[in-house]
Amino acid sequence: MEFWEGLPQDMKSLAIELYQTKCNMNETIVICHSEPGAWYPPLFQTLPCPPSVYRDFKSVIGRTMFETDRVNDEHVERINKMDYVWVPTEFHKSTFVESGVVPSKVVKIVQPIDVKFFDPVKYEPLDLGSTAERVLGSGGSEGFVFLSIFKWEYRKGWDVLLKSYLKEFSRDDSVALYLLTNPYHTDSDFGNKILDFVESSDFEEPDSGWASVYVIDTHIAQSDLPRVYKAADAFVLPSRGEGWGRPLVEAMSMSLPVIATNWSGPTEFLTEDNSYPLPVDRMSEVMEGPFKGHLWAEPSEHKLRFLMRQVVDNPDEAKAIGRKAREDMIRQFSPEIVAEIVADHLQNILGR
Repeated sequence: MEFWEGLPQDMKSLAIELYQTKCNMNETIVICHSEPGAWYPPLFQTLPCPPSVYRDFKSVIGRTMFETDRVNDEHVERINKMDYVWVPTEFHKSTFVESGVVPSKVVKIVQPIDVKFFDPVKYEPLDLGSTAERVLGSGGSEGFVFLSIFKWEYRKGWDVLLKSYLKEFSRDDSVALYLLTNPYHTDSDFGNKILDFVESSDFEEPDSGWASVYVIDTHIAQSDLPRVYKAADAFVLPSRGEGWGRPLVEAMSMSLPVIATNWSGPTEFLTEDNSYPLPVDRMSEVMEGPFKGHLWAEPSEHKLRFLMRQVVDNPDEAKAIGRKAREDMIRQFSPEIVAEIVADHLQNILGR
């Protein structure tokens, strides 16, 4: 409900219009946008897709993605029962086929980013301090703001981010790191989680004191989200794996310089010209959860320190890279561009 209330009115109106549209079953193309475990018959409590009470669809498409190096066998079986599977990147086309998905079923449909909504010229910065809790540092002069947005889970690399940031910067650097996060199978006591992590780590507080770290764990309305990006000087996310990386393209659309792991989904849009791709040190095994045994990336802590320092010390270069990022989002991933890709594929299906 909070998410719905926070949507701009034009998005609400479009959603209602689409919901009320009537379709003939034999002319309907069903797109199941979820992980394969939710497809009919679902493996857990959810609304089945395609709807089990209907039959005779023109075509049924699964739209999904994964954050690891493969797709598990049960999901491969479910994907192969679909007429097609839409994936957002070349990375996924490769990993799905290597996992056993029928190659002719795999179609790349990139994700769009609303470049008119995420447009930096339309917004004033949000006062981050009014919504954030300071966890480390003593405030004072904070001339450069790093922002990271993620749900609190190991995959997102928050540990890599904190290690690199706290080792590279001190209070003398006049920087701040804001973490906009929310719980993911955990409680929301993020401040103490960070303090516990720092106390158990192998680095010492600088003589001048810690560089500032803030946490925002309150709900930010979608209509205010561009103002959050507008308040930052750079965006950073050293994730171990992403299906796409929605906050990354939102930040890039807002002309922010982005530092992000150069593996998995983001390789579809990260380049040396429009971002700061973060190299991977090695691959590591997923140790728990439904994808245990899969592999994902371990981003380089040393290189992350270097790139964060580079962005701070070279603001003109960083701003130029941010401008190029927005240009690329408009040119490649704006809704009009992606709509043409979708329409072409749907026309091919209808033509058959």
